[in-house]
Amino acid sequence: MKNFNRAPRIAVLGSANMDLVVRAPRLPEPGETMFGSGFSTVPGGKGLNQGVAAARQGGAVDFMGAVGDDAYGAHLRELLHDNEMGVDGLATADAPTGTAHISVVDSGENSIVVVSGANATVTSLSPVQERIIRDAAFLVMQCELPVAALEAGIEVARAAGVFTVLTPAPVMPLPKGFLASVDLVVPNRLEALELTGETDPVRAAELLSAGRTWAIVTLGAEGCIVAFDGAVLGLAPARPVTAVDTTAAGDTFVGALVARLASFDLGTPVRESVSEERMIDAVRWATVASSISVTRPGATSSMPHLAEVAAVLA
Repeated sequence: MKNFNRAPRIAVLGSANMDLVVRAPRLPEPGETMFGSGFSTVPGGKGLNQGVAAARQGGAVDFMGAVGDDAYGAHLRELLHDNEMGVDGLATADAPTGTAHISVVDSGENSIVVVSGANATVTSLSPVQERIIRDAAFLVMQCELPVAALEAGIEVARAAGVFTVLTPAPVMPLPKGFLASVDLVVPNRLEALELTGETDPVRAAELLSAGRTWAIVTLGAEGCIVAFDGAVLGLAPARPVTAVDTTAAGDTFVGALVARLASFDLGTPVRESVSEERMIDAVRWATVASSISVTRPGATSSMPHLAEVAAVLA
């Protein structure tokens, strides 16, 4: 029996990378060498990003995944500690820490190549990780870990009444019925269209939300589409800002969204506590958090704290 008198915990099962970021006026053409304007190393990985975003929005977060026994792995562990995230479920793998090689152009858009490293070793769950999921209210996942680990996470979560959240990125072949077994799926426009074979993101949101699933399709500067049980509830507008770097904007959105949902008085099972009113409120909160993040460079380095979002919404 979960103790809902304390803050509901958010278990994040996902990737942890070191982002190697190059800034340039544009992307080079094939075979072209050009000068960039800057370079930085920033902690990232979609799992770590979403966990940090949730923690900075007041979430009680436990992070599960793997890093290498190297300088990048030590740096990532320190970041998790600094953001007061539980790391009992973070393994040290016999592989280098994952890296993401990111090119950011002057318009703020980016392109990314991920080298999985230690993340690829997470093919099953340890007893400690299973316990962390059972003790949580939310399980947050992405597709930068092997699908076998995600399937195992969903199985444990559903048996324990834990609300499951999936960012299906990068898009990959998923087992039949996998998306339908998730409580909330949050793809961007391109991911939603690729997953459904549709050309209209509204129709894609309808299909992804079939079977009493929540679906939020993010559209960047156009906002996001919110759907449930095969019906679109509406288009939530974006907050207008001047973007500097869109890296991890989607991860900031997801982390803030789940942290906001976790801030409500939750019953059991949690999925019955997530009403349309609460989801729309959480989307509004996440939209502001994401809009703040794109005005700053980097992934985790750009993510706002709770007081910053609250100040905008005051």
